[in-house]
Amino acid sequence: MTERKYVQDSRATMTEMVLPNDTNTLSNLMGGKLMHWMDIVAAICAQRHCNNIVVTASVDNISFKNPIALGNVVTLNAQVTRAFNTSMEIFLEVYAEDIPANSKLLTHRAFFTFVAVDKSGRPVRVPELIPQGKVENELYEGALRRRQLRLVLAKRMDPQDATELKSLFDLEKTDNE
Repeated sequence: MTERKYVQDSRATMTEMVLPNDTNTLSNLMGGKLMHWMDIVAAICAQRHCNNIVVTASVDNISFKNPIALGNVVTLNAQVTRAFNTSMEIFLEVYAEDIPANSKLLTHRAFFTFVAVDKSGRPVRVPELIPQGKVENELYEGALRRRQLRLVLAKRMDPQDATELKSLFDLEKTDNE
């Protein structure tokens, strides 16, 4: 029987403070630095899920909603949304906290995909994910659509085979229309 895990088994949180060396000329956190932190916390989450080495396969849908200022405390939360054969989709939310002002703001969201590999770099199977509750189930259900979209855009899947994306690509029309 295939191993199964719950979302809470692999959640990861990372906290950093934005220091002067992390900022751009506007005294905001540089996007590349944030993406570096996101990749780290997402990789930790993926490794916890599969108990294996993981490599980043794709990063998509990073939404830069609000800047993060010098001195803010940044909290990055990562959770597995779905596990496929050898890959896992990880959802991240980033919060910026201005401690003296007692304010906390959602600043970024993103989806990362990781592949579990052995020490030779060959993909290995990952445990099935068991979502619980409304939010986990919504993220789980949407993961297949996001995966198919990634594969179609990367030209690794024919749009005709993207069963979850038929309406998006209007594949239901006949050739005579």
